[in-house]
Amino acid sequence: MSLTGHIAELAAAIAQEVRARITADHPGLARAWVCFGTEGNQAVIRSAFNVQSVARVATGKYRVVFAEPMPDDNYCWVAFARNAGRQASMKSAAARVRAEAKTAAFVEVICTTAAGTLSDTSEFNLMVYR
Repeated sequence: MSLTGHIAELAAAIAQEVRARITADHPGLARAWVCFGTEGNQAVIRSAFNVQSVARVATGKYRVVFAEPMPDDNYCWVAFARNAGRQASMKSAAARVRAEAKTAAFVEVICTTAAGTLSDTSEFNLMVYR
């Protein structure tokens, strides 16, 4: 067998092992993710997985509703916000303080400027792991 044949055989064997070990319920895979931005007073989803909707609650405050709820509210989320174009101001993503702002059905997140002022953003990215 040629070197190319051996490499192809090895690649097929590795792919089969990976498929068998990493399933949809693997804890290392995101259960939900979304990329959205604000246009006017609306949150507009650009792309998403397991996200039913994003609502702009107020300036810089958003509620992300899951299409399929999490088993409970013991999930981990990671987010970042940024400005598109030549805007120099830094944006940060954070959690809402209220306990009821994180449930199995939704999570509320905020976007702030470096000074801590609530601010809408042109791009907000959220990933949820469970």
